[in-house]
Amino acid sequence: MFVIKRSQHNPILIPNRDHYWEEFATFNLCPIKHGKTVYGLFRAISAVDALRNPRQISVIGIGISKDGIHFQGRTQFIIPKEAWDQFGCEDPRTTYFEGTFYTFYTALSKHPPGSDSIKVAVALSRDLKKVDERHLVTPFNAKAMTLFPERLNGKITVIFSASTDAPPAKMVIAQVDKMEELWSESFWQKWREKIDDYVIDPRRSQYDHVEVGAPPIKTKYGWLLIYSHIQNYFSSPNNFDKIFGIEALLLDLKDPRKIIGRTSGPMLAPEEPYELSGYVANVIFPSGALLQGDTLTIYYGAADTTACLAHVNFSDLLSSICPQSRDRFRFKRFAKNPIISPKSEHSFEAKATFNPAAILLGGKTHILYRALSPENTSSFGYASSKNGFDIEERLAAPIYSPREEFETKKINNGNSGCEDPRITKIGKNIYICYTAFDGVGPPRVAISSIKEADFLSHAWKWSKPFLVTPPGFDEKDACLFPKKFPNGYFILHRVGNEICGDYLTTLDFKHETIKKCIRIIGPRTNAWDSAKVGIAAPPVKTKKGWLLLYHGISRSHNTYRLGAILLNLKDPGIVLARSSEPIFEPKEEYEKTGIVNNVVFPCGMVLKDGLLYIYYGGGDKVIGVATMELDIILNALLHGMKY
Repeated sequence: MFVIKRSQHNPILIPNRDHYWEEFATFNLCPIKHGKTVYGLFRAISAVDALRNPRQISVIGIGISKDGIHFQGRTQFIIPKEAWDQFGCEDPRTTYFEGTFYTFYTALSKHPPGSDSIKVAVALSRDLKKVDERHLVTPFNAKAMTLFPERLNGKITVIFSASTDAPPAKMVIAQVDKMEELWSESFWQKWREKIDDYVIDPRRSQYDHVEVGAPPIKTKYGWLLIYSHIQNYFSSPNNFDKIFGIEALLLDLKDPRKIIGRTSGPMLAPEEPYELSGYVANVIFPSGALLQGDTLTIYYGAADTTACLAHVNFSDLLSSICPQSRDRFRFKRFAKNPIISPKSEHSFEAKATFNPAAILLGGKTHILYRALSPENTSSFGYASSKNGFDIEERLAAPIYSPREEFETKKINNGNSGCEDPRITKIGKNIYICYTAFDGVGPPRVAISSIKEADFLSHAWKWSKPFLVTPPGFDEKDACLFPKKFPNGYFILHRVGNEICGDYLTTLDFKHETIKKCIRIIGPRTNAWDSAKVGIAAPPVKTKKGWLLLYHGISRSHNTYRLGAILLNLKDPGIVLARSSEPIFEPKEEYEKTGIVNNVVFPCGMVLKDGLLYIYYGGGDKVIGVATMELDIILNALLHGMKY
């Protein structure tokens, strides 16, 4: 798990109207630190020149910085002048190698450019003040070449994207003994005969496209490569959205053709206005990275117009993808899942058992789960566990059933009843928030309560439930916080596709209702939670804030995944940090196949001995449990707050 945060200074590089050569766009910046100075090489697009064809042209600019954010003294560095780059120099990637700065770039030899005129070139410099020599590297269509900063097994190694403009593109490795071989046509002729031996393929489907991003960074576990992974770049039968994402790979130290770790999806995707609108809208593209201390700064182009950056804790990112540690950085399933499944002999739960609430009382974990009958009526069943995993008690009858008109079935065999409970202990009472549905009107949130003593003795004396959300709104996913704040009791709920909150004066729900939608979080454009978000279980209080898990669904894939946010201790309406990647998602068959496929849906969470236990519905059919260390989640969120 990790948190990646965009810089508050974004965009860090914008076009300069006073410089004709960078008047239109300044993007895809690659930084390189030498001594105390950070040099930033970037692609610049000129102002329109009505007397020339093409009317605009790209050059490689350079600026200098002390902090890696503010680049001064911007000048042209690589200007089109050779036959093979006369129509543009684009997208630099610079590495300091054995006493020389090597800047690989995309060279355009024709206008309009075609696959036969887009190739890789390189400029050599001893001091980044002037270009000492330049060469055409690939005699074939290629882009995004970058050099490893040291020899691998004695070999000079580059990684790049071949045939980017004549798909299918391939991310490939090439190795030579002498640098001059990289601009030798005879070397490339032999290399291309065995190109399939050098391919790295991180695509998740045949419709995706990948391209090398930043120069690789050496870690003790492998080479970290920040790269561009474009989902659905090519038309697919499902017509999913095209999403330009920034991802990370961990490559074997000795054989970089081997992928040993990777992010589960985009670390970043276009979301901010400066990424969604520009010369090429809805595009972000990684172009460089700097590691300083335990902070990795990723540089990227936004909408092919400006240069931006984002920060991530390096240890968190590495631990999330490294084989030795990645299992600790996500929730781990109990090996004997599912722990609760439907029982045909109990009519109230013969069809499904899922979406359980949980609470730790009297040395036991008490589980209240949604039970579905063959007639599609939902009620709540009960089970308990001493160790949090194995079920020792399970009742043969529901402990909470539909009682009120607003949750009584109106359509034969239609879904109705009491759904998705969340429970909170306040004082000596246990409060249950749930979704009440009669099968006709929009679902609404209802609340009931029971004395703790009655709950523990199985005397199910629930209070009369009351609806607490306004009519006419689709409201679900509600929970109470377990204490009273200066502004009142805080309740989370969902309006539409967003998590909202409100302060309540009292717990007298006969007269107290939700009147506000204080927005907590909503979907993030192009991300794994781009369509809808809702809470998971009631939050856990920590010294640094309230930890709340939430579920999210993407627009492109109807899959439920889990993320985390940290809320302010004194005012939980304030978000302190939010996880960038999902920390739990459907993988097992009982999660991927059910009444609703591809669902993990926790409504219960228990903290015991530093370990978080989540109780979740799998595929809207069965119940599982998974665990994760609280400190790992909390520390990742706190690291994100630094930025």
